Amino acid sequence: MKTPISGHDRPNTYAAIPIDRASLRRKDEDWLTQAWLSPAARVLPLFHSRSFIAGPAEAPRAVFLKGGGDLGAVPIFLGLMDGGPMDGAPVFAVDLSPVDSPEDLPDLTGLGRFEDLRTVGPLMPADEAGLCAYARGMAWWNTRHRFCGVCGSPAASAEGGHVRLCTNPDCGAHHFPRTDPAVIMLVHDGGDRLLLGRQSKWAPGMHSVLAGFLEPGESLEDAVAREVMEEVGLPVTDIRYHSSQPWPFPSSLMLGFTARATSLDITVDRDELDSAQWFSRDFLRTAKPSDAFRLARSDSIAHRLISDWIAAG
Repeated sequence: MKTPISGHDRPNTYAAIPIDRASLRRKDEDWLTQAWLSPAARVLPLFHSRSFIAGPAEAPRAVFLKGGGDLGAVPIFLGLMDGGPMDGAPVFAVDLSPVDSPEDLPDLTGLGRFEDLRTVGPLMPADEAGLCAYARGMAWWNTRHRFCGVCGSPAASAEGGHVRLCTNPDCGAHHFPRTDPAVIMLVHDGGDRLLLGRQSKWAPGMHSVLAGFLEPGESLEDAVAREVMEEVGLPVTDIRYHSSQPWPFPSSLMLGFTARATSLDITVDRDELDSAQWFSRDFLRTAKPSDAFRLARSDSIAHRLISDWIAAG
Protein backbone atom coordinates (compact mmCIF):
# COMPACT_ATOMS: atom_id res chain seq x y z
CA MET A 1 0.00 0.00 0.00
CA LYS A 2 1.37 3.43 -0.92
CA THR A 3 2.10 6.02 1.74
CA PRO A 4 -1.11 8.02 2.35
CA ILE A 5 -1.20 11.55 0.99
CA SER A 6 -0.48 13.96 3.83
CA GLY A 7 -3.21 16.45 2.99
CA HIS A 8 -0.84 19.42 3.12
CA ASP A 9 -0.49 19.68 -0.66
CA ARG A 10 -3.85 21.46 -1.05
CA PRO A 11 -6.33 22.97 1.40
CA ASN A 12 -9.73 21.53 2.21
CA THR A 13 -12.92 23.42 1.35
CA TYR A 14 -13.57 26.40 3.67
CA ALA A 15 -9.87 26.49 4.66
CA ALA A 16 -7.02 28.83 3.61
CA ILE A 17 -9.31 31.78 2.87
CA PRO A 18 -7.62 34.83 1.31
CA ILE A 19 -7.96 37.21 4.24
CA ASP A 20 -5.68 38.97 6.69
CA ARG A 21 -7.62 38.72 9.96
CA ALA A 22 -5.89 41.92 11.16
CA SER A 23 -6.38 40.92 14.78
CA LEU A 24 -4.27 43.83 16.04
CA ARG A 25 -6.85 46.25 14.61
CA ARG A 26 -9.82 44.78 16.49
CA LYS A 27 -9.23 46.83 19.65
CA ASP A 28 -9.02 50.11 17.73
CA GLU A 29 -12.63 51.35 17.65
CA ASP A 30 -11.74 54.44 15.60
CA TRP A 31 -10.01 52.33 12.99
CA LEU A 32 -12.95 49.89 12.83
CA THR A 33 -15.36 52.79 12.34
CA GLN A 34 -13.28 54.21 9.51
CA ALA A 35 -12.95 50.77 7.95
CA TRP A 36 -16.75 50.35 8.04
CA LEU A 37 -17.23 53.74 6.41
CA SER A 38 -14.53 53.16 3.78
CA PRO A 39 -15.73 53.09 0.16
CA ALA A 40 -13.79 49.83 -0.20
CA ALA A 41 -15.60 48.10 2.70
CA ARG A 42 -17.62 45.01 1.83
CA VAL A 43 -20.31 43.18 3.82
CA LEU A 44 -21.49 39.57 3.84
CA PRO A 45 -25.09 39.50 5.14
CA LEU A 46 -26.53 36.47 6.93
CA PHE A 47 -30.04 35.51 7.95
CA HIS A 48 -30.56 32.64 10.39
CA SER A 49 -27.13 31.23 9.41
CA ARG A 50 -27.92 31.42 5.70
CA SER A 51 -25.60 33.28 3.35
CA PHE A 52 -26.66 35.92 0.82
CA ILE A 53 -26.16 34.38 -2.62
CA ALA A 54 -26.72 35.39 -6.24
CA GLY A 55 -26.32 33.68 -9.60
CA PRO A 56 -27.76 30.48 -11.06
CA ALA A 57 -28.34 27.45 -8.84
CA GLU A 58 -25.53 25.54 -10.52
CA ALA A 59 -22.97 28.35 -10.07
CA PRO A 60 -23.86 30.44 -6.98
CA ARG A 61 -21.74 33.41 -5.91
CA ALA A 62 -21.49 35.32 -2.64
CA VAL A 63 -22.94 38.84 -2.63
CA PHE A 64 -20.62 41.47 -1.18
CA LEU A 65 -22.58 44.59 -0.23
CA LYS A 66 -20.96 47.97 0.25
CA GLY A 67 -20.20 48.95 3.83
CA GLY A 68 -21.13 52.10 5.71
CA GLY A 69 -24.89 51.64 5.73
CA ASP A 70 -27.25 51.06 8.63
CA LEU A 71 -28.44 47.48 8.38
CA GLY A 72 -29.83 47.41 11.90
CA ALA A 73 -27.19 45.03 13.29
CA VAL A 74 -23.69 45.29 14.76
CA PRO A 75 -21.06 44.52 12.08
CA ILE A 76 -18.54 41.76 12.72
CA PHE A 77 -15.07 42.53 11.39
CA LEU A 78 -13.66 39.58 9.46
CA GLY A 79 -10.41 41.13 8.21
CA LEU A 80 -8.77 42.60 5.13
CA MET A 81 -8.92 40.88 1.78
CA ASP A 82 -5.53 39.51 0.78
CA GLY A 83 -5.18 39.50 -2.98
CA GLY A 84 -7.66 39.51 -5.85
CA PRO A 85 -9.80 42.41 -7.10
CA MET A 86 -10.79 43.39 -3.53
CA ASP A 87 -7.23 43.35 -2.18
CA GLY A 88 -6.99 45.34 1.05
CA ALA A 89 -10.75 45.84 1.40
CA PRO A 90 -12.12 45.53 4.94
CA VAL A 91 -14.73 42.76 5.09
CA PHE A 92 -17.56 42.54 7.61
CA ALA A 93 -20.40 40.14 8.37
CA VAL A 94 -23.83 41.35 9.47
CA ASP A 95 -26.44 39.04 10.98
CA LEU A 96 -29.90 40.16 9.88
CA SER A 97 -31.79 37.46 11.76
CA PRO A 98 -33.84 40.00 13.80
CA VAL A 99 -35.22 41.47 10.56
CA ASP A 100 -38.51 39.97 9.34
CA SER A 101 -37.79 40.21 5.61
CA PRO A 102 -34.15 41.16 5.03
CA GLU A 103 -34.47 40.70 1.26
CA ASP A 104 -36.75 43.77 1.31
CA LEU A 105 -34.13 46.04 2.87
CA PRO A 106 -33.13 48.79 0.40
CA ASP A 107 -29.49 47.66 0.41
CA LEU A 108 -30.47 44.07 -0.45
CA THR A 109 -33.55 44.32 -2.67
CA GLY A 110 -33.13 42.44 -5.92
CA LEU A 111 -29.51 41.50 -5.28
CA GLY A 112 -29.82 37.89 -4.16
CA ARG A 113 -31.34 35.31 -1.89
CA PHE A 114 -30.44 33.64 1.40
CA GLU A 115 -29.24 30.06 1.00
CA ASP A 116 -27.86 27.39 3.34
CA LEU A 117 -24.10 27.14 2.84
CA ARG A 118 -24.39 23.38 3.23
CA THR A 119 -26.30 23.39 -0.07
CA VAL A 120 -24.44 26.01 -2.10
CA GLY A 121 -20.93 25.79 -0.60
CA PRO A 122 -19.76 22.89 -2.78
CA LEU A 123 -20.78 24.83 -5.91
CA MET A 124 -19.20 28.18 -5.02
CA PRO A 125 -15.68 29.44 -5.74
CA ALA A 126 -13.51 28.17 -2.89
CA ASP A 127 -12.48 31.65 -1.69
CA GLU A 128 -16.08 32.84 -1.45
CA ALA A 129 -17.28 29.65 0.23
CA GLY A 130 -14.53 30.00 2.83
CA LEU A 131 -15.41 33.62 3.58
CA CYS A 132 -19.09 32.71 3.93
CA ALA A 133 -18.13 29.89 6.31
CA TYR A 134 -16.06 32.28 8.43
CA ALA A 135 -18.90 34.81 8.50
CA ARG A 136 -21.42 32.11 9.40
CA GLY A 137 -19.30 30.84 12.27
CA MET A 138 -18.78 34.30 13.76
CA ALA A 139 -22.44 35.27 13.44
CA TRP A 140 -23.58 32.01 15.02
CA TRP A 141 -21.27 32.47 18.01
CA ASN A 142 -22.33 36.09 18.60
CA THR A 143 -26.01 35.21 18.38
CA ARG A 144 -25.70 32.44 20.96
CA HIS A 145 -23.53 34.34 23.44
CA ARG A 146 -25.66 37.40 24.09
CA PHE A 147 -25.53 36.70 27.81
CA CYS A 148 -22.62 36.12 30.15
CA GLY A 149 -22.06 32.45 30.90
CA VAL A 150 -20.73 33.34 34.35
CA CYS A 151 -23.40 35.60 35.83
CA GLY A 152 -26.17 35.71 33.19
CA SER A 153 -25.97 39.47 32.52
CA PRO A 154 -26.14 40.81 28.94
CA ALA A 155 -22.85 40.51 27.04
CA ALA A 156 -21.91 43.28 24.61
CA SER A 157 -20.01 42.87 21.36
CA ALA A 158 -16.42 44.15 21.41
CA GLU A 159 -13.26 44.00 19.33
CA GLY A 160 -15.11 43.82 16.06
CA GLY A 161 -17.36 41.00 17.25
CA HIS A 162 -14.52 38.72 18.36
CA VAL A 163 -15.18 39.26 22.08
CA ARG A 164 -18.35 39.44 24.19
CA LEU A 165 -17.98 41.54 27.36
CA CYS A 166 -20.19 41.01 30.40
CA THR A 167 -21.93 44.33 31.17
CA ASN A 168 -22.13 43.54 34.89
CA PRO A 169 -19.28 45.59 36.49
CA ASP A 170 -19.05 43.08 39.33
CA CYS A 171 -18.33 40.32 36.80
CA GLY A 172 -16.78 41.81 33.65
CA ALA A 173 -16.02 38.40 32.14
CA HIS A 174 -14.54 38.28 28.63
CA HIS A 175 -15.92 35.58 26.33
CA PHE A 176 -14.17 34.49 23.13
CA PRO A 177 -15.35 32.43 20.15
CA ARG A 178 -15.08 28.71 20.71
CA THR A 179 -14.48 25.95 18.22
CA ASP A 180 -15.38 22.34 19.01
CA PRO A 181 -12.54 19.97 17.98
CA ALA A 182 -13.67 16.72 16.41
CA VAL A 183 -11.64 13.84 15.03
CA ILE A 184 -12.66 12.25 11.75
CA MET A 185 -10.85 9.13 10.67
CA LEU A 186 -10.54 6.84 7.70
CA VAL A 187 -10.07 3.30 9.00
CA HIS A 188 -8.42 0.88 6.56
CA ASP A 189 -7.24 -2.72 6.82
CA GLY A 190 -3.67 -2.06 5.67
CA GLY A 191 -4.58 -3.27 2.21
CA ASP A 192 -7.39 -2.41 -0.20
CA ARG A 193 -10.39 -2.08 2.10
CA LEU A 194 -11.72 0.77 4.16
CA LEU A 195 -14.54 1.02 6.67
CA LEU A 196 -17.59 3.21 6.05
CA GLY A 197 -20.60 3.74 8.28
CA ARG A 198 -24.09 5.08 7.82
CA GLN A 199 -26.67 6.94 9.92
CA SER A 200 -30.39 6.97 9.11
CA LYS A 201 -30.59 10.77 9.25
CA TRP A 202 -28.16 11.11 6.35
CA ALA A 203 -29.17 11.42 2.71
CA PRO A 204 -30.34 8.16 1.11
CA GLY A 205 -27.43 5.81 0.54
CA MET A 206 -24.80 8.13 2.00
CA HIS A 207 -21.81 6.41 3.64
CA SER A 208 -18.94 8.13 5.36
CA VAL A 209 -15.93 7.67 7.62
CA LEU A 210 -16.23 7.71 11.40
CA ALA A 211 -16.06 10.87 13.52
CA GLY A 212 -16.56 12.12 17.05
CA PHE A 213 -15.82 14.98 19.41
CA LEU A 214 -12.72 15.27 21.52
CA GLU A 215 -13.25 14.85 25.27
CA PRO A 216 -11.50 16.82 28.06
CA GLY A 217 -8.05 15.48 28.95
CA GLU A 218 -7.82 13.46 25.73
CA SER A 219 -5.23 13.61 22.96
CA LEU A 220 -6.29 13.54 19.32
CA GLU A 221 -4.79 10.09 18.84
CA ASP A 222 -6.58 8.78 21.92
CA ALA A 223 -9.85 10.22 20.62
CA VAL A 224 -9.39 8.44 17.28
CA ALA A 225 -8.82 5.09 18.96
CA ARG A 226 -11.69 5.58 21.42
CA GLU A 227 -14.24 6.63 18.81
CA VAL A 228 -13.42 3.73 16.50
CA MET A 229 -13.67 1.26 19.37
CA GLU A 230 -16.95 2.75 20.61
CA GLU A 231 -18.66 2.90 17.22
CA VAL A 232 -17.49 -0.30 15.53
CA GLY A 233 -15.51 -2.25 18.15
CA LEU A 234 -12.23 -2.21 16.24
CA PRO A 235 -8.76 -1.65 17.74
CA VAL A 236 -6.55 0.56 15.55
CA THR A 237 -2.89 1.43 15.16
CA ASP A 238 -0.74 3.53 12.77
CA ILE A 239 -2.82 6.63 13.53
CA ARG A 240 -1.63 9.36 11.17
CA TYR A 241 -2.69 12.98 10.82
CA HIS A 242 -3.99 13.94 7.37
CA SER A 243 -5.39 17.51 7.38
CA SER A 244 -8.01 19.70 9.04
CA GLN A 245 -11.12 21.60 7.99
CA PRO A 246 -13.17 24.36 9.60
CA TRP A 247 -16.77 23.13 9.60
CA PRO A 248 -19.17 25.91 10.65
CA PHE A 249 -22.23 23.66 10.91
CA PRO A 250 -22.35 25.06 13.48
CA SER A 251 -18.87 25.42 15.03
CA SER A 252 -16.51 22.48 14.58
CA LEU A 253 -12.91 22.01 13.53
CA MET A 254 -12.56 18.62 11.86
CA LEU A 255 -9.15 17.00 12.43
CA GLY A 256 -8.62 14.28 9.86
CA PHE A 257 -6.68 11.06 10.44
CA THR A 258 -6.09 7.66 8.91
CA ALA A 259 -5.79 4.53 11.08
CA ARG A 260 -5.19 0.83 10.45
CA ALA A 261 -7.54 -1.68 12.05
CA THR A 262 -5.91 -4.72 13.66
CA SER A 263 -9.13 -6.73 13.41
CA LEU A 264 -11.83 -6.99 10.77
CA ASP A 265 -14.68 -8.06 13.08
CA ILE A 266 -17.11 -5.15 13.25
CA THR A 267 -19.46 -4.66 16.20
CA VAL A 268 -21.74 -1.71 15.43
CA ASP A 269 -22.99 0.54 18.22
CA ARG A 270 -26.59 1.04 17.09
CA ASP A 271 -26.88 4.25 19.12
CA GLU A 272 -24.16 5.74 16.89
CA LEU A 273 -24.58 4.05 13.51
CA ASP A 274 -27.21 2.13 11.59
CA SER A 275 -24.57 0.08 9.82
CA ALA A 276 -20.87 -0.19 9.02
CA GLN A 277 -19.00 -2.42 6.58
CA TRP A 278 -15.78 -2.83 4.65
CA PHE A 279 -15.59 -1.59 1.06
CA SER A 280 -12.91 -2.39 -1.49
CA ARG A 281 -10.93 0.23 -3.34
CA ASP A 282 -12.11 -1.18 -6.68
CA PHE A 283 -15.76 -0.87 -5.64
CA LEU A 284 -15.28 2.74 -4.53
CA ARG A 285 -13.49 3.62 -7.78
CA THR A 286 -16.39 2.46 -9.91
CA ALA A 287 -19.49 3.04 -7.73
CA LYS A 288 -21.94 5.57 -9.15
CA PRO A 289 -23.83 7.79 -6.67
CA SER A 290 -27.34 6.47 -6.05
CA ASP A 291 -29.90 6.06 -3.29
CA ALA A 292 -28.28 2.71 -2.59
CA PHE A 293 -24.75 4.03 -2.15
CA ARG A 294 -23.06 7.41 -2.26
CA LEU A 295 -20.09 9.00 -0.50
CA ALA A 296 -20.07 12.00 1.81
CA ARG A 297 -20.65 15.44 0.27
CA SER A 298 -17.88 16.74 -1.95
CA ASP A 299 -16.95 19.75 0.21
CA SER A 300 -16.33 17.64 3.33
CA ILE A 301 -13.02 16.41 4.69
CA ALA A 302 -14.68 12.97 4.81
CA HIS A 303 -14.85 12.96 1.02
CA ARG A 304 -11.27 14.22 0.83
CA LEU A 305 -10.00 11.43 3.12
CA ILE A 306 -11.75 8.81 1.01
CA SER A 307 -10.69 10.19 -2.38
CA ASP A 308 -7.06 10.57 -1.27
CA TRP A 309 -7.04 6.98 0.02
CA ILE A 310 -8.48 5.70 -3.26
CA ALA A 311 -5.90 7.65 -5.26
CA ALA A 312 -3.03 6.34 -3.12
CA GLY A 313 -3.73 2.72 -4.02
